[in-house]
Amino acid sequence: MAKGMREIKREIKSKQNTRQITKAMELVAASKLRKAQEAAVAARPYADKLLEVVSNIASGTNGVTHPMLESRPIKKTAYLVVTSDRGLAGGYNANLLRKLTLTIKERHQSADEYAIFVIGRKGRDYFRRRNMPIIEEIIGLADAPTFGDIKAIAASAVNQFSEGVYDELYIYYNQFVNALTQIPTETRLLPLDNLSGEQQAVSSYEYEPSAEGVLEVLLPKYAETLIYSAVLDGKASEQGARMTAMGSATKNATKMINSLTLTYNRARQAAITQEITEIVAGANAQS
Repeated sequence: MAKGMREIKREIKSKQNTRQITKAMELVAASKLRKAQEAAVAARPYADKLLEVVSNIASGTNGVTHPMLESRPIKKTAYLVVTSDRGLAGGYNANLLRKLTLTIKERHQSADEYAIFVIGRKGRDYFRRRNMPIIEEIIGLADAPTFGDIKAIAASAVNQFSEGVYDELYIYYNQFVNALTQIPTETRLLPLDNLSGEQQAVSSYEYEPSAEGVLEVLLPKYAETLIYSAVLDGKASEQGARMTAMGSATKNATKMINSLTLTYNRARQAAITQEITEIVAGANAQS
């Protein structure tokens, strides 16, 4: 019984140490979540203004066209996936990667029909294990990424579409709703063939040197900005998922500690009762 009590006490100490770690991680994730939400909100006005301008040009009467605005026969599809570098975030990565994998199986017959741009070590490792074609990758992204951190992969994805390497581009990320809810989301990023219906009322602009010249510059920037916004949304979702997961882990550790403490106290009481019984029996035997 004494040995059993030592083992229980050791388990209690182990669970207490684990609870301290998960509680600390929960608090850190909560702090990072607030900063990630602020960054996501701050990026929206720029994206909205770009959308207003490119929509004005695309829906104007000038007959302006651009390869990024035109749909073409789908021969090859690209997917840009936003995942995390670290785990301990519940189903944040698993749900998104499962959704993409099912989509690829439904849409494509072979690996020659699609390609993947991936942000995050978890996604990179997942696709490598399954021998899925990765074009480019970014790992080690900061918790508060700047546009410069994802500029290279965003520009590459947009340019390869413009050059006809593939015929459509989807972005997969976790849309942030709140700390408890993150929705795995698919958005078709390119071609931008629905801009004319995005804005009902836009300002009237005069473009120099020409509408075509402005559109040539702004369309890639707009697409890259959408990618950056998705990354910021994904970062907020990651911290929300990690905060929730660590909160649940802390609660579970507390329940386990309470259960083990109760077991320990019962074992201790039983040991004391047995010792008293033995003492009384010995005294009675000598009388």
